[in-house]
Amino acid sequence: MQFEQLWRRFLLRRRVLVMTTTPATTRLPMPSGVGIGWRQEIAPLLAGMPDLRWVEVVAEGVMHGMPPALRRLRDDGVTVIPHGVRLGLGDAEGLDAHRIAHFADAARITGAPLVSEHIAFVRSGGVEAGHLLPLPRTREAVDVMVANVKRVQAELDVPIALEPIAAVFTWPEDELTEAQFVTEIVERTDAMLLLDIANVYANARNHGWDALEQARAMPLERLAYMHVAGGAENEGIYHDTHAHRVEPEVLALIAELSTHTQLPAAMLERDGNYPPASELLGELDAIADAARMPRVSTQVSVGV
Repeated sequence: MQFEQLWRRFLLRRRVLVMTTTPATTRLPMPSGVGIGWRQEIAPLLAGMPDLRWVEVVAEGVMHGMPPALRRLRDDGVTVIPHGVRLGLGDAEGLDAHRIAHFADAARITGAPLVSEHIAFVRSGGVEAGHLLPLPRTREAVDVMVANVKRVQAELDVPIALEPIAAVFTWPEDELTEAQFVTEIVERTDAMLLLDIANVYANARNHGWDALEQARAMPLERLAYMHVAGGAENEGIYHDTHAHRVEPEVLALIAELSTHTQLPAAMLERDGNYPPASELLGELDAIADAARMPRVSTQVSVGV
């Protein structure tokens, strides 16, 4: 009797594992309109949004299978985009083969039409920074990024979009502007662009740049989608926190950019300090209005 119970338990666990790790049989459409970063804390709200077309999920969180709530969204036709944070595409010592394989698996498991990662380094000399760090904008750093991106692309079945980060400092060795640096990388790798408009705003505010000028100088013809997030100032430095309401200036920047460029998709990043559902939906509406996209808050019950 004990053996039979153990055997049944094994079969049940195996069935769950297969259900959560089996690659999707079809790839869903590229992101369009307004989306949001999928997090377990707001999963019930997202499940009740019939007009939601796409979400982004941290790639490292789905490398071994999707959470059931996320899988249900995908099965209902919501596109899921894996967004990497640990590959370290700018790491001068090269990339870990296991990380690349897991990253590629995340794309297959979710049935994603593309994946994304950052133009940054995260480790050096065997030390993990625990944060996305800015690269010196040099041609040598471009070469490192290009080599690492191409190595990842060789394992992927879908395109990759690259995201410039918010950097609180710049390197004295810089040879290129931010836009020149990003443009050379995406052109040499034939990658797409993930433009974090909140990062553009943060960099402009911290370094005295013109935010709209910086955004328009980016290779927008390769734009896959945009990130939008809130931030806060601390001791004279503005931080892209993902835990505060989106600044009105960021929404104004989106609105101005949308008059010059057709924006394919934009999404809200929120990683903590979640507000009531009505406020979160209000932020999505504000992004949609600024980007000239349809709202996704219609027919949603905010009592979640």
